[in-house]
This record gives sequence, C-alpha cells and structure tokens, in this order.
Amino acid sequence: MKNLAYFLIFLLFWSCGNNNESEIPLAEVRKGVFYLEIHEEGEIKATTSTNISSPNISWRYGMLKITQMVDDGSEVLAGDTVVVFDPSEVKKVIVDSEASVEMKKAELEKLTAEQESSMEELKADLEVTRLSQQISRIQFESANYEAEIKRKEIQLNLEKANIALERAVEQIDNKKKIQFEELKQKQLEITQTKNQLSDANETLQKLYLVSPTPGIAIINKNWSSGNKFQIGDQTWSGYPLIELPDLSELKAEVQINEVDISKIMKGLRVEIKPDAFSDSIYDAEVIAVANLAVNKDRDSKIKVFPVDILIKTTSENLLPGLTVSCRIIVDQIDDVMYLPIEAVHSTPDNDFVYLQTKTGFIKQEVELGQSNTDFIIIKTGLDVKNNVALINPFIEDEEQTANSNN
Repeated sequence: MKNLAYFLIFLLFWSCGNNNESEIPLAEVRKGVFYLEIHEEGEIKATTSTNISSPNISWRYGMLKITQMVDDGSEVLAGDTVVVFDPSEVKKVIVDSEASVEMKKAELEKLTAEQESSMEELKADLEVTRLSQQISRIQFESANYEAEIKRKEIQLNLEKANIALERAVEQIDNKKKIQFEELKQKQLEITQTKNQLSDANETLQKLYLVSPTPGIAIINKNWSSGNKFQIGDQTWSGYPLIELPDLSELKAEVQINEVDISKIMKGLRVEIKPDAFSDSIYDAEVIAVANLAVNKDRDSKIKVFPVDILIKTTSENLLPGLTVSCRIIVDQIDDVMYLPIEAVHSTPDNDFVYLQTKTGFIKQEVELGQSNTDFIIIKTGLDVKNNVALINPFIEDEEQTANSNN
C-alpha cells in the first residue's frame, strides 16, 4: 500500500508538471529555404483603363457641380450616363441667348426698315436735285439772246445745280456705306449671340457624361477632400472622375519607404493576398520602380517610392480598388535553420531560446542570422526539429520569486 501511495503521488506531480509544460506554445526548428521579404499594403488597379473626365467648359458657366453619379463599382454599358452636372447656369445662358437673338433680329429688321426709308428720301431728294439741274441747264442753253448779266446769272445757277447734284449723289453713296457697316455690325452681334447660344447648347450636352465602353465604374478620389467623388462635389474641367479598367490585366500599386527601396528591383517575385479574400494568394512580379520619391499623402512629409506589381493570374475576386497585402521576396537563402522571431530572447550579452528537453526547458544560447517579418535564421546552438518555447516558460516562477523578495 505504501508503495502504491508513493506511485500515485509521483504520478500526480508528473501529470501537473506535464500539464504546465503542455500549455507552453512551442515552435519546431526547421531547415530549408529562408526568404528575405518586405510586406507592404497596396491597392489593385488595371494596367490599362479608360478615363471619363469632366468636360472642358467656359468659365462663364461657373464650376462643375455633380448632381448625379453612378455607384462606385457598378457595371455600366456603352452609352450609359454615368455623371450629370448641374445645368442651371448653362440653361440660363441658353434662355438669355435665345431672347437676345430674337431681340437683335428685331433690331435688325427695324434698322433695315429705317435705312430703306432714309434711302428713299435721299433718292427722292436726288431726283428733285437732278430735275432742278436739268432745268438750269435748259435755261442756260436757251439764254443765247439774253443780256450778258442775265446769261451770267443763269450760268451760275447751272453750276450751283451741278454742285447740288454731285453732293446728292455723294450723300447717297456715303449713306449706303454707313448703312452697310450698320447692318454688318448688327449681323455680327446676331452671329456672336448665335455662337454663344450654340456653345451653350453644346456645353449642355457635355454636362451628361456617358460611358464610351462597357465595364466596371471605379470612382476616383477628389483631390480637395481626399474622398471619392460624390453628389454635390465640385470639380474642374478635364479632371478624371471615373475609371473604366480593363480587367484582363491587373496590377497592385504599393509605396515603398526610403529604407527598403534599394532592395526592390524589377522581376522580383511577389505573393499577393486580397484583404477581402485572405485565403487566396496570387503570384505577381515587380514591373516598375519609380526613380523619384513622392509624399506619402497630401499632408505628410514622409517620402515613398511608387512600385507597380503585375498580377499574373486573374480572378473574379480581384477588382480595382481592393486593398491587398503584398509579400515581396527580395532574396532567399537555401538550406538554413530558422525559428519564429518571438521564440528568440535577447540580453545585452547574448541571444537565447528556451529549449524543450525531456525534463523541461533550459536556456540555450544561439547565434542568429538574418531575419524577416516572421522568422529569424539560427546559425548555431540548435538542431533541426528541436522544440523551443514561444514564451518564457519560467515566467510564473520568476514572478513568484520577485513577489516573495518584495
């Protein structure tokens, strides 16, 4: 019985110790290819796309204000209206121009009638003057037997009539030129007003943007607000509002910081994981690295380098605008041992792990190599398939000791 009791006590202690040890998360030392990598968030975009931009209109119509817009990500067909701008200012110009055209036409008719009446009066005066000249000429031709003084008087009257006739003819010619210029000016005003009306009508049509091709409508960001364009926003002539991407070829755009950009080059392999579909991974490749840095965003002074990553496969889950996690594989080291980074502990003097043995855990000093986001290379101190603790297995004992000392 005594031996049985000792055996039961030993089994109890062994079970408790085993249970505590089993609660410690472990990691196994692995050997294989170690990847040096950079992780960065990015956004999917099409390599080629059709932009629908706000129309170029005259300043006289004011700012372009959006009154209707398709939903972001909605499917559109060729010819569908995707954006409508406020037409009130343009319609006001149309109404005013139509009224102005009619008014100027009436003014032209009135001017024409007045000119015709004035010309008729001048022509009548010319006829009277011509008759008077003819009478004076007849009197002069019949004055052969008149006294010299009388004959001289008749001659002067004839010359006076000739001058009056010439002036009457000149007056009509000058009047015709003046009337021609007046008509020309009035017709020019009508033409200008008609052109303004035509421009307003053309502008009115421009306020209704239609899709040139079928596709998925991706609404662009409003530079002034930082958000995507929406109803009520104002925009500028020629500003791209909607993108119709070619979904047959997509890329991810990422921003790499100044520290890591020297590691990035064309041709590097990338694994892309959409945040919305985290169980899917797509192969990709770096295709473009910017030579110049840009501000990370409008209000930031942090400099980053834009990098384009071509996605080699297509999927209905991949759509422009999706946020993706990009694992850029910078280099690889073959045939090395590695562990999760959290398994390694450091002091000013050394680096160590908690190695699992048959009797528990011991501190094991290790020599470290390069690391990535998740793992670190173990040069010496461990063997393949050794198990190490991911947390300090003696933390409770150390806390109890510290409490007892206090």
